[in-house]
Order: sequence, then structure tokens, then C-alpha cells
Amino acid sequence: MKLSLCNEVLQPLSLPEQCEAAARMGYAALEIAPFTLAEDPASLHASDAQRVRSFAASSGLGVSSLHWLLVKPQGLSLVTDDTALRARTLNLLRRLIDFAANCGAQVLVHGSPKQRSPEPGQSVADATLRLEAALAELAPHAQAAGVVYCLEPLGRFETPVINTVAEAAALVDRVGSPALRTMLDVSAASHSENEPVHEVLSRFLASGHIAHVQLNDRNRRGPGQGETDQRPILQVLRQQGYAGWMAVEPFEYLPDGPACAEASARHVRTLWEALS
Repeated sequence: MKLSLCNEVLQPLSLPEQCEAAARMGYAALEIAPFTLAEDPASLHASDAQRVRSFAASSGLGVSSLHWLLVKPQGLSLVTDDTALRARTLNLLRRLIDFAANCGAQVLVHGSPKQRSPEPGQSVADATLRLEAALAELAPHAQAAGVVYCLEPLGRFETPVINTVAEAAALVDRVGSPALRTMLDVSAASHSENEPVHEVLSRFLASGHIAHVQLNDRNRRGPGQGETDQRPILQVLRQQGYAGWMAVEPFEYLPDGPACAEASARHVRTLWEALS
């Protein structure tokens, strides 16, 4: 089992402290949110990536992935008709692709609901087409960097653009790049899918579309902190020989970030070992 922790859960600890805590809890890697490293992630350079990688390695961890790619700076968009703003957003994502590769990360997770949601007067169909065109531009850069760029399906309460794994997979197929795939977030899928989450996971793992998994509860807390049964999901991952990362990503931290992260790791590991 390759278990990773989304590092924003451990804020406001410094990155070295986050690495030490995650290792102590039994995680094997961190999934990094760039906004936790710099107020403007466009300022991050290869030297910063090497420093992140070194901090992780000093605690016996890797960097599995990047996520929350467009939180900062504010006002970015991949669906805007403002040519300069679109270019600025794409340039940041190219920099983050390079940053991920320099960190040793294998995956970038593109959620960022606000930055793909329709602007006033814009249809969902138009926003989706613009998102697809942007990802088609990014895919060759990701392929050259040796990383996989994953479009994340999100809940309809976050964005109307790409809500199900099937919608994401269809977009991935249209672009047709081996560097562009999708992923499954348990909480988002619990809200958006019309069938059990583990069945969706099974189908799109088998088809090769899913390259990353995020574990959490439908209530947006950590795995084991709600009613979502993680066992069928982990069973599918075991049965299909999934070799990618499973990242714990709660959005509500109870009783606090470190305690939530530790309880989540313990819950997932206990279930995983019971399946062996």
C-alpha cells in the first residue's frame, strides 16, 4: 500500500515538521499543495523542488503528487475568454508540472473548481470545451516531464464542469495523450456518481483511465470518520493490483489536522491489512 497525506492537513507546521509527523503516522509520502509553499506558486523554482524533496527524504518519505494547483494567486481561469489571463494560468501549470517532476512526484491532480467553472453568461458546454483545449495544451508538457496530469471529477456543489469519472474519462479519450488521465476522490464520487463508488473505481481502473485515488468520507472528513465504507474501495485496489498512490485528503479536520491524519492512516492501514 502506497499511502500519502495531503500536506495542507498539517498546517501550520513547517514542511520539515509535516514530513516528520507524516512519517511518524505511517505515511509513505506527502501530496503537496503549492499554495502551502509560496504565496505565488509561480515563484517556485527547481531549487525549491529539490528542497521539498530533501525535506521529505530526510524523514524517509517521497513526494507522491501535487494538488490544489490553482488556489493562488487569485483570479486564475482556464475557461476565460481573456487571452492574457488564460496564458498566465497555463504558464503557471507548466511551471507546476516541472516543479512536480523535480520533486520526484508522479502525478498532478487538477481539481480547482473555481478556475474551470463557467464565467457569467458562459455555458457549461463552452467552459468544458475550453477546459479540454487547455488540458490538450498541457498534456505534451506533462509527457515530456515524465508525469501524469489527472483531471479530477468534482461534486456539483463545487462546479458544474466534469462531475463524474465517466465525463472525465471521455475528455481524456478525446485528448488522447498518455500523460492525461483521471482519478477518483471518494468524497466527490459519493456525491456525483449514480452507482456505488467501488463499482466506478473498478470499471475505470480496468479501462486504464484512473491513475490516482484520494481517500476521504462523503462528509468530507477523513476515512473512518463517517459512514463511507472504505473496504470495498480498498478491495478493488488490491484485486486489480493498483500500484499508484492513495492520498488521504480530508477537508474538515476533527479534532484537528494532526489527529485527523493519524486516525485516517490507522483506519486505512487496519482495513488494508485485514484484506490481505
